[in-house]
Amino acid sequence: MNKKRLVSMLLVSAMTAALFTGCGSDGNQTSGDSTTSAGTNSTTEEAGIKEFTAFFAVAGSEINDDNEVQQLIAEKVGAKVKETWLTGQTADEAVGTMIAGGEYPDFIEGQTGTKQLYEAGALVALDDYLDDYPNIKNLFTDLEWEKLRQEDGHIYWIPQFSCIKNEEKVCTHNDEAFWIQARVLKWADYPEIRTMDQYFDLIEKYNAANPTMEDGTANIPYTILCDDWRYFCLENAPQFLDGYPNDGSCMVDPETLTVLDYNTSDTAVKYFSKLNEEYKKGIVDPESFTQSYDEYISKLSTGRVLGMIDQWWDFAYTAGDAIKQAGLDAQGCDYIPLPITIDESVKNQWHNAGGAFNSGSGLAITVSCKDVPGALKLINDLLDQDIHNLRFWGVEGVDYEVDENGEFYRTPEQRTQASDTEYKASHMCSYSYFPQYNGTSDDGINANKPDGQAREFFDGLNDDVKEAFQAYGAETYVEMLGTNEAPGEWYPMWSFSNNFNTSTPGGMAWTKIGEVKHEYLPQVVMAADFDKAWADYMDAYNACKPEDFISELQAELDSRMELAAKFK
Repeated sequence: MNKKRLVSMLLVSAMTAALFTGCGSDGNQTSGDSTTSAGTNSTTEEAGIKEFTAFFAVAGSEINDDNEVQQLIAEKVGAKVKETWLTGQTADEAVGTMIAGGEYPDFIEGQTGTKQLYEAGALVALDDYLDDYPNIKNLFTDLEWEKLRQEDGHIYWIPQFSCIKNEEKVCTHNDEAFWIQARVLKWADYPEIRTMDQYFDLIEKYNAANPTMEDGTANIPYTILCDDWRYFCLENAPQFLDGYPNDGSCMVDPETLTVLDYNTSDTAVKYFSKLNEEYKKGIVDPESFTQSYDEYISKLSTGRVLGMIDQWWDFAYTAGDAIKQAGLDAQGCDYIPLPITIDESVKNQWHNAGGAFNSGSGLAITVSCKDVPGALKLINDLLDQDIHNLRFWGVEGVDYEVDENGEFYRTPEQRTQASDTEYKASHMCSYSYFPQYNGTSDDGINANKPDGQAREFFDGLNDDVKEAFQAYGAETYVEMLGTNEAPGEWYPMWSFSNNFNTSTPGGMAWTKIGEVKHEYLPQVVMAADFDKAWADYMDAYNACKPEDFISELQAELDSRMELAAKFK
């Protein structure tokens, strides 16, 4: 039987059962209140199923209204969510518009606008509810919940990506790295690449020998994403090159617990000087500083880009899937991370164990929500293990199989359909910005997500990646980089700096620094005279009073360490 037809039949059975319990309306329809406008509340009920709205201040893809797994989940938990995503605005702009109008969706993830929402009184305090929803309460330790408490003593949001349940299982490096295509490594017979200079030297040599793809399309040796908040792909490499983890806005000396400024380090000068050198050679894509995120993803999807810095989550589920669907992996166009530092004496910390607890934002319930207990029940239900399996593995027998030992795996056909855009829109429903687990299922066997399942991960790799891993003695992306111990209790500092606004001297400095970087760093990379361009940039940077920014970061770091000490 056709597998897609099978799941449709299951849905019909479930919905028929619902009809016999006395609900007569079509569960696929939405009322006039259930609009895609993020600013309209709609806690409605159709066919006995509560319907909530959600807005996430990030780019994302909406699923179909009749999505099959969403309907299955709705039948099981009695609720569903109409999700909308950021389009044509920044997070701060979108949130500001909602605040001005005074109307909100039921759920919201404000990203950098989260503090605006809190200060505007737009969010519901969750403290008095948490004990009634054990799946939510058990997401975090007492210390972690305490980290979420705001100035007024209450908790308003739930980090979605900060829970490692049971044993940590990691195969995919979901974070930032220098990425390079498998075909480049294969052409050079899989050399050891440890430094920035070695990385660019390899790309230069490969492109000189292989300037085009098989169809004659010109390669793009190296591109840089600089669009809006994603300009981290340009600006934050010095912290990694110096062997520090991703604190985002600074480096932290783990011995002295002192905040360090990576923007003015010797390594920052070397890094941007190297980009300037590569730009003059024609290696850096001249469209880097004007391309949009969508244009960048389209570029990567063609297989033309040999290398870049980016976060895995920022490109893998769009461009990475497009490369698979187009069969470009047969040409070696998959991306592999390399353990790059400024020189070989520096140990890299691109990947750390333990994840990152983001206290700065998360899923919140707004004051426009008419059914706060129902909204919390939905979050709680979405964390039940069987529902979580539906969200991230799909339907057994349709999206994955189970072997005699109880281990989940996918057939080649199932892996192909899992990367198909249309199939994902019509069938899969991960509720990707609702709270979720990494780590291990309650069954003690399976990873909570397919990308953490070692067997499934390796069997699902394309041949070009498998060959590269074998050459380097690795079986996962993580093993290509190595794993470090979790950083200290301060980590990550970006969960604090992401919520800076201009109400404090440090926040004002942070805002100005961002503006200066956006203006000056492209000029630094493209400059005919690097030394002069760097000096001009440093003058503008220092005029922002970065000492105010560093001072507030240091105060936050000290506060975090003091809080952690109380829970030991």
